[in-house]
Amino acid sequence: MADRVFPSSKPNPQPPQAVNGSGGPPSFPTTKAQAYGATRPRYRPQPMKPRRRSSRSCCCACCLWLTLILIALVLLAAIAGGVFYFLYRPRRPDFTVSSLRLAALNVTASNHLASRLDLSVTARNPNKKLVYLYDPISIAVSSGGVDVGDGSFPAFVHDTKNTTILKTTVSSSGESVDPSAAADLKKKSKLPLEIDLETKAGVKIGGLKTKKIGIKVHCEGIDVAVPKGKTAPSPSSPDVMCKVKLRIKIWKWTF
Repeated sequence: MADRVFPSSKPNPQPPQAVNGSGGPPSFPTTKAQAYGATRPRYRPQPMKPRRRSSRSCCCACCLWLTLILIALVLLAAIAGGVFYFLYRPRRPDFTVSSLRLAALNVTASNHLASRLDLSVTARNPNKKLVYLYDPISIAVSSGGVDVGDGSFPAFVHDTKNTTILKTTVSSSGESVDPSAAADLKKKSKLPLEIDLETKAGVKIGGLKTKKIGIKVHCEGIDVAVPKGKTAPSPSSPDVMCKVKLRIKIWKWTF
């Protein structure tokens, strides 16, 4: 009995037919990833540019350094001043009106004042290591706001632990005076006076000399007898201590 061959239930698939008619494998469209990769440029790292500091940060840094420098200078000056004071113990000079005589005082009918005043001032240097170098000293004598006379002392060197007596004549010639002030001067038998001395002085320490600074001396509470006729009164010795002020000038300001 012969065997029967039955056909397969599944039909054989037909081979794919070429679409392009050349008999080769079918072509597919290009994907997006392939298209992007083909046109994308090659990556090249760029060099980093240095960042610029802002002008505000530079200004803050400058202000900070300037403040630190000023603080350091102030500290150094304070230390130097402390060392100087500890080594030399500086003291101000003393001035005393030791002798005074109003030799002449004449007020004319036209309210003009003529006067002559003999003045002696004692200057003391209490320092052991400091020498004072004085410029010429100007003198202004007044009474109740009226200028009685002007004069000067010559320049001098004031040595350590030294007492110097300065003598001069202060005068006024033909100064115009207010009528009420002139009438008041004619009535007085004693004249209250204020004496102002002004100069510049430097300090010498060994071979070192400092820059000269202003010194103002004010003397008040002095009464002098007014001459009667041609007889001049005898000199008086008020021994009035004067106040000494230093006049330090910084740029445009005077302290």
